[in-house]
Amino acid sequence: MLQRDLWSTSLLEGAEGGASARSQITMKCVSRYVFFLLRWKNYWIRGVLSLAMISGFFLIIYMGPVALILIVMTVQIKCFHEIITIGYRVYRSYELPWFRTLSWYFLICVNYFFYGETVADYFGALVQREEPLQFLARYHRFISFALYLAGFCMFVLSLVKKHYRLQFYMFAWTHVTLLIVVTQSHLVIQNLFEGMIWFIVPISIVICNDIMAYLFGFFFGRTPLIKLSPKKTWEGFIGGFFSTVVFGFILAYLLAQFQYFVCPVGFNSETNGFTVECEPSDIFVMQEYTLPAAVQNSLNWKNVNLYPFQIHSIFLSSFASLIGPFGGFFASGFKRAFKIKDFASTIPGHGGIMDRFDCQYLMATFVHVYIASFIRGPNPSKVLQQLLMLQPEQQLSIFHTLHSHLRERGMLPPAAGSTQPTE
Repeated sequence: MLQRDLWSTSLLEGAEGGASARSQITMKCVSRYVFFLLRWKNYWIRGVLSLAMISGFFLIIYMGPVALILIVMTVQIKCFHEIITIGYRVYRSYELPWFRTLSWYFLICVNYFFYGETVADYFGALVQREEPLQFLARYHRFISFALYLAGFCMFVLSLVKKHYRLQFYMFAWTHVTLLIVVTQSHLVIQNLFEGMIWFIVPISIVICNDIMAYLFGFFFGRTPLIKLSPKKTWEGFIGGFFSTVVFGFILAYLLAQFQYFVCPVGFNSETNGFTVECEPSDIFVMQEYTLPAAVQNSLNWKNVNLYPFQIHSIFLSSFASLIGPFGGFFASGFKRAFKIKDFASTIPGHGGIMDRFDCQYLMATFVHVYIASFIRGPNPSKVLQQLLMLQPEQQLSIFHTLHSHLRERGMLPPAAGSTQPTE
């Protein structure tokens, strides 16, 4: 009888244990299914919004340089706002004055300096026609410095006893943010004035690398790349590199055929509008290249026709794939330091604007340095604009000096009545 009771008890315990185990398995299956659905929902939202942003990007390109400049300024202001807001959350708990006001004031000062320099460089003809603009252009740097000094004095007056360290910390926070955001966005616009292709290709290849690295990591990712971004994998990194190089090479070929993209953006003083008409430079003219012997033997090709810009695009794409992601890693480290997931929640599924442009700013700096080092030569239009800002007697002196120099080199006929030396 006792044995029968023990046997019955063990059966009941076994049944209860089995039911508990089945319940745990069911819960695990349900949780995995819910996680799977939420994951794919997030991917769907990100995909739809990515397509919408890409479509908007094409629309802005179609609208021309003015629209591109305005969108760069808008993105700059929003990125600045997102970073400053993170600091303000810490700062406002101490009820200290003027941090947000001074941050925005310094943003205005720095933008006034940079965009004033741009106006003086690229719109010299317009500046010469307007008396107020002549005054602002002549004393631009002094005015910029005076505005900054006013903000500096306001900061010193805002210092509160027992909170000096925090206030100087936030002062540095504002200036580093200005360095990262405003300076880089100014370089983006400088690249744009060299030709819209120098704006479109770098931005597009960074976007391509981000998308392709994400897809390769999603489908093939197994090996973690860096601890700062646990979701990044070597498979995504390598797949993104090759995909971006191919994409950049093809995009460069497509855009290099159109003056609208390759011509420097100029200002027409007669129409008071931007122009993108020119004789394309050599890097946008199709040329024939002889392939290395090893490639000739393997592919049975001897020559290939390319735009030189396509070769430059390989270097741009390589930087966007190998070094550009470190801008994202830097942003990830910054967010981990402050225990936040995203800079903001402006774009569903993507985070803030800064989350989308963390790699773009690093790319803009590289493109600017690349153009200055390997592409840009003396710019006659800029020299002419500077000459037009001189006094008439200075212009005349330069004219006579240049005339004499060209005549000595035999590029101009000798003056009437002059005698040529005979041998």
